Amino acid sequence: MNRFVCVHGHFYQPPRENPWTGKVEQEASAGPFHDWNERITSECYAPNAAAGNYARMSFNFGPTLLSWLEREAHEVYERVLAADRESQAKFSDHGSAIAQAHSHMILPLASSRDKRTQVRWGVRDFERRFGRPPEGMWLPETAVDLETLETLAEEGIRFTILAPHQMHTWRRVGEGGWRDARAGDLDTRRPYAAALPSRRPIALFFYDGPASNAIAFGELARGGEALAGRLTSLLAEAPEPQLASVATDGETYGHHFKRGERVLAEALSSIEARGAARLTNFGEYLASNPPDFEAQIVENTSWSCTHGVGRWREDCGCATGEHPGWTQSWRAPLRSALDWLRDELAARFEAAGRELFRDPWRARDESLPVLSGGPEEAEEFFRIQAARVLSGEDRRAALGLLEMQRYAMLMFASCGWFFDDPAGLETRQILRFAARAIELSGPGAGLLEEEFLKRLEPVASNDPAAGDGRRIYEDSVNHKSPITNHQSFGRIGLL
Repeated sequence: MNRFVCVHGHFYQPPRENPWTGKVEQEASAGPFHDWNERITSECYAPNAAAGNYARMSFNFGPTLLSWLEREAHEVYERVLAADRESQAKFSDHGSAIAQAHSHMILPLASSRDKRTQVRWGVRDFERRFGRPPEGMWLPETAVDLETLETLAEEGIRFTILAPHQMHTWRRVGEGGWRDARAGDLDTRRPYAAALPSRRPIALFFYDGPASNAIAFGELARGGEALAGRLTSLLAEAPEPQLASVATDGETYGHHFKRGERVLAEALSSIEARGAARLTNFGEYLASNPPDFEAQIVENTSWSCTHGVGRWREDCGCATGEHPGWTQSWRAPLRSALDWLRDELAARFEAAGRELFRDPWRARDESLPVLSGGPEEAEEFFRIQAARVLSGEDRRAALGLLEMQRYAMLMFASCGWFFDDPAGLETRQILRFAARAIELSGPGAGLLEEEFLKRLEPVASNDPAAGDGRRIYEDSVNHKSPITNHQSFGRIGLL
């Protein structure tokens, strides 16, 4: 058999927890469910587990979603892990789960330090849950630049998945000239080696764009047999191995399209039964078919913005379409304000961290187990990372600094810019993360907050009643007393 099909689902929800309580508050728009995580679990995550889809496809679950599932929908969580084990038996010891950069920030817009921590945290979270190293990693919004690919390769990631328009040029390995990927002869049915300045190895899979878009925007209505036919029609009659792959949000199967999980299950079963192609995942296919071709990427691109990564930094024209006439001019000042805050928090972390850690940034890279664990993880962490024997007060200060940095990355979750207005649920949430990071930043937090609020004033809502970014921020933290008087100052749940 030299004809293969791989369906990838990107399953993700943004972090919704209140940063002061750790709980997801009631979201009226998700009714009759308590919140959107609960609703989408009922409509998508649980039904796909029941249909047996995870073990027969390729998938990634965002770490923030997995954390919620582990606490609030543990049976579904265990079935996701079990599906990966089942897929290893099915696909030559290659599990179908791949990792994801941790907090779903747009990596080309991130600092080099944040890129590294996001990848390392994604790897560590995956290893803890799935019990094995990840072969691949999903990039949030498939947003990519060379530095991001270099970071993946340096951390041992073997492949990632991109949209076809993110390829710039390609050639057979060893050939001299490059061919323009826009010339019309780009073949997405094979892996490509990424052409990196460092020459570190990492493979790129480019999914079939038209088929993926059709699935995401309505083709599931034609049923399972039609979907199976569409997938196998992507394969040519040729002697060499070939892979037809598609990639969509995993929520397509059941949440975006009601009973979509049944359509997917029927399609996968049909492909298996007819024998016209064999199901696989990217890890298995790559092991048997290493790249004979290499590719150069178009830097600063993504799968959901036709302007590159503009959707997360400027009024590029991308919007949901639900509010004709609304402007997204708020995106640029929001990005600028949060970039400024990130840099201020980084300076505070480094200055205070030098007194507590051997290497503050290395400590942050290795801190995920202690931030999500308990006393045993903390003891091991401080044994390796502490600059000296720390008192209880010093340990609390060190953990507070690390927690500050966790929120300083969560405040860049991509959904904060994706939608049409900063007064929406998603932007309010990242502003709450920013507030919590400021609160944990130590002496002078009130002054830091006031400067940040000034920088939020140009973030104008399309709804005059919502006001500007300052008012949205203040409303989002529930009119709490000034930062310096917060009862929770310097405390995290672990302490």
